[in-house]
Amino acid sequence: MMDSSNLKQLYLKDTTFANLMQKRIFNVLLVASRYDAFIMEEDGRVEEQIFFEYVSLNLSSPPRVKQVLTHEEAFEELSHKHYDLIITMPGVECGETFAQAREMKRLYPHIPIVVLTPFSREVSRRISNEDPSGVDYVFSWLGNVDLLLAIVKLLEDKLNAQEDIKSVGVQVILVVEDSIRFYSSVLPHIYKFVLKQSQTFSTEALNEHEQMLRMRGRPKVLLARDYEEAVTLYDKYADNMLGIISDVSFMRNGEKDKRAGLKFCSYVREKDPYIPIIIESSDLDNQCAATRLNASFLNKNSKKLPVDLGKTIMKNFGFGDFSFINPHTGEEIARIRNLKDLQNIILSIPDDSLYYHASRNQISRWLYSRAIFPIAEVLKQRRFDRIEEAQEIRQLIFGAIVQYRKMKNRGVVAIFKRDRFDKYSNFARIGQGSLGGKGRGLAFIDAMIKRNPQLENFGTANVTVPKTVVLCTDIFDEFMELNNLYQVALSDISDEEILGHFLQAKLPEQFNEDFMAFFEVVGKPIAVRSSSLLEDSHYQPFAGIYSTYMIPYLDDKNEMLRLLNDAIKGVYASVFYADSKAYMTATSNIIDQEKMAIILQEVVGTQYDDHYYPSFSGVGRSLNYYPINDEKSEDGVVDIAVGLGKYIVDGGRSLRFSPKHPAKVLQTSTMELALRDTQTRFYALDLKNTDKSFVVDDGFNLLNLSIRDAEKDNSLRMMVSTFDPYDQMIRDGYYEGGRKVVTFANMLQHDVFPLADILDSMLSIGHREMGRHIEIEFAGNLIGPENKKGTIYWLQIRPIVDTKEMLNDAILDVPDEKTILKSDTALGHGIMDNIHYIIYVKTEGFKASNNLLIAREIEKINATFTGQGENYILIGPGRWGSSDSALGIPVKWPHISNARLIVEAALSNYRIEPSQGTHFFQNLTSFGVGYFTINPFSGDGYYDEEYLNSLPAETETQFLRMVRFDNPVRVEINGKKSKGLVLKPELRAE
Repeated sequence: MMDSSNLKQLYLKDTTFANLMQKRIFNVLLVASRYDAFIMEEDGRVEEQIFFEYVSLNLSSPPRVKQVLTHEEAFEELSHKHYDLIITMPGVECGETFAQAREMKRLYPHIPIVVLTPFSREVSRRISNEDPSGVDYVFSWLGNVDLLLAIVKLLEDKLNAQEDIKSVGVQVILVVEDSIRFYSSVLPHIYKFVLKQSQTFSTEALNEHEQMLRMRGRPKVLLARDYEEAVTLYDKYADNMLGIISDVSFMRNGEKDKRAGLKFCSYVREKDPYIPIIIESSDLDNQCAATRLNASFLNKNSKKLPVDLGKTIMKNFGFGDFSFINPHTGEEIARIRNLKDLQNIILSIPDDSLYYHASRNQISRWLYSRAIFPIAEVLKQRRFDRIEEAQEIRQLIFGAIVQYRKMKNRGVVAIFKRDRFDKYSNFARIGQGSLGGKGRGLAFIDAMIKRNPQLENFGTANVTVPKTVVLCTDIFDEFMELNNLYQVALSDISDEEILGHFLQAKLPEQFNEDFMAFFEVVGKPIAVRSSSLLEDSHYQPFAGIYSTYMIPYLDDKNEMLRLLNDAIKGVYASVFYADSKAYMTATSNIIDQEKMAIILQEVVGTQYDDHYYPSFSGVGRSLNYYPINDEKSEDGVVDIAVGLGKYIVDGGRSLRFSPKHPAKVLQTSTMELALRDTQTRFYALDLKNTDKSFVVDDGFNLLNLSIRDAEKDNSLRMMVSTFDPYDQMIRDGYYEGGRKVVTFANMLQHDVFPLADILDSMLSIGHREMGRHIEIEFAGNLIGPENKKGTIYWLQIRPIVDTKEMLNDAILDVPDEKTILKSDTALGHGIMDNIHYIIYVKTEGFKASNNLLIAREIEKINATFTGQGENYILIGPGRWGSSDSALGIPVKWPHISNARLIVEAALSNYRIEPSQGTHFFQNLTSFGVGYFTINPFSGDGYYDEEYLNSLPAETETQFLRMVRFDNPVRVEINGKKSKGLVLKPELRAE
């Protein structure tokens, strides 16, 4: 029995259709008199006719045709331009054409030469007496422009056969025929049929580009004109032969043999009893012989031969629908049209029917004809000799299809189709516009995982992307214009009023059925995330500026559809909120040029009664600005927490560690730190109160719960340690009783789950593939029937823009008295010497209870700086940007967007651990904003507030003071060594 691990190894190798058909015919030289060319052209130039024939069959790169009148002109043309094919039409004198062809072949041996003659018995008689050694093929012009297409494709197939057949298993249809008139008639029909079939089957592809490439995997047609050539081609490609079409009377051993075709078919049957064979003959006596050879018979003289040939190929060569039959009665049991049908029905096909078709290679032939090579290859290699093996066949086919579809969906942005999106689908788009920044990032991640299969094989875990559908930016344009919303959106009304207008607007209704199909497949809550054109761009990522809503999974799909519509409209509205407009101004972007795509994505997690959350979420950066102990800045850093990632985004207490040093976690290095500085609360999605109205706060339906609630859910076992109050110690692992401390110790120190290895791989592979330092977001789920092994879902990747290394090390030696600020844990890089203002929170009488009021004051002052285009240094206690006002001043990035240096300064009675992973850190690094952490009480840095207090205030409020310097202060940061300072202007060290 073939187990799943073997299957995975077998099918992970995808077919690279782009590598097929590498040798093409682009330039054709036609040597013909004006009269001969006119006979061919009918109502248009030859090149135009070929072009329209290519377009009708969805083929790319039609050849260009250059016509010359004489052979002299042909030699002149060949001397200065490259041609891939020469077609020459003989005039009255055939002999000269063949002689000139021999000369051309001598001078240009690699260019195929075709003689194209008008059809008549006299011309045929003359040609039979000529020396054809300089000619690759002779064709008869029968008035059918399809012949030109067939000539080009026959030669391209011959050029590419060896490489394409051996490399990926492309199939061959072998045509054995020596009559010029007959193969000139029949080849265009065969090609038209094969190309149209491949056009139909290419719909298995996930987007238009893939469809075009997939057509390159169509069967090749090879022509043999005598017995020896037929045997040679069969022996060479026997393992990849889809079927054979053979005449009966042709040359064998240098003589005409009236039974050569039957002898050839007997030779084939000895080697392969099941390969489809079609025997064509004008002698009806050969029909009995064909029946004895288990071959189909067609009458060459039949008026409807092309139709009969098409039907016979369709029935026997694996084209068309596949019909499972009862082998005893011939009655049809089931009909399948595509791979998904086969997957759905294979488990219920009776043993005798399955064995009958599989043992005759009919299922593999059907897959080959559709260019589904990986599955077809394995089925063909696995011989079935006994009906008792039917169950194994069934499981092999089903497992192969699952593996193949997962592989094909990985790394491809498919067009969303309701009837095709299922649990094996991964990433699709609705609309024709851009995917936006996050959407592009997710598509890149998906392709990166496919290129780096080690990410899917960590033994007890794997990395993937959640099921995702992107609504492209053209749907945003349609929504805005349909509802005439720009006038409202660009006005100065409040965020709440803007949201109200957007919620009253209507989304295009044609997408509702797509949304319903998405609900059915996902079966989980859905995150509705922004993906604007400007988000996550390389030089100014708009991280955390727009809204992200989550909606629960409901049994009432109409109610779920209403919530989804409101969530989409809410994200659209957030483009035009005051914060977004302020950010746009600060980054010199124009609001009405912003376009919004929407990401619809399954929310990673598990349902616990009336709430839902993942085991953990986190943010990782490939550059660690706070390295401790043996860590290096390039080792990277991760912040991780139980529950939804919004907890980390809002500045909550997460666990910070370097994935290369997982055993050394600062926060759990002592019991006191672990009890004080680890996570105590988490976010979960509320599944109960689903009737709440959407508001500007995108977390309106999230629950802020205690870690004790997660303990009741029994979801913490691998992520916590237990505090034993009696022995006053923390034990790694989950034990009954005692406070649970979120340490992730079982994963980081005891390798219960390869968390550090996975995150280290994600950061290093992402860094390598993006060619720059990166920030990632992820969520993990360790619980659930589909997670026999844990899964880490990669949610986002974006670049960190790293500024140049500062070369001046004198920064390290400047004495304190020359500085206003000095930090030994500085974030940032480089020199700033154009700042005239410092704004600082007055420490005298400071109370954390005033932090909300302080945030409002800073927002007002920042707005004036935005208007003036000035910058400043901002100093204050606690964590900037924390949503918990007890831990720091809860500003958002737009409220401090003009700060060039932000400083966290501890007070004697207010010492908060430095902030990590707040959402605007991405903006700090992208815009080159410095960030100092200063705690003079623990010997970390220096802050001369007395000096600032001695200077006259430009502005002073109850909580803030702003001073202005005539000469700018100078900020110097050595990022690699985490050192930074601000020099007093009158003592600047040049």
